[in-house]
Amino acid sequence: MQIDGQCHCGKITFEADIDPEEVSVCHCTDCQTLTGSPFRVTAVCSGADVRLTGGTPKIYGKRGENGRMRFQHFCADCGSPLFTSGEGDDADDWGIRWGSIRQRNALRPVRQIWCQSAVVWIDAVPGLPGRPKD
Repeated sequence: MQIDGQCHCGKITFEADIDPEEVSVCHCTDCQTLTGSPFRVTAVCSGADVRLTGGTPKIYGKRGENGRMRFQHFCADCGSPLFTSGEGDDADDWGIRWGSIRQRNALRPVRQIWCQSAVVWIDAVPGLPGRPKD
């Protein structure tokens, strides 16, 4: 599936080819901290499948609990998370952050990872009262 997207301010834009069956939810504590929310949704792909069409992301690296280095690509102006990538054998292991994808409503997660870190109240969210706008 061909997708495109951008950061919140529009300074960084991209196009990519992804497999809609490679969208996952991550409950790890790094994703919780980086997003300020209980999980992060990512479309996994190869780095060769991602093409920047405008701007250059800032990159921050951190070694995760599993020992793998993950590089976070984000907009230095608005702070929007855009991609993740690895190093060494994982250098071509990229992920596109779901919120930056224009076609995100067509991408439903097919798996979850790091479930041991999932917040205990996550299953209660559908039952919470809500309103269409605020």
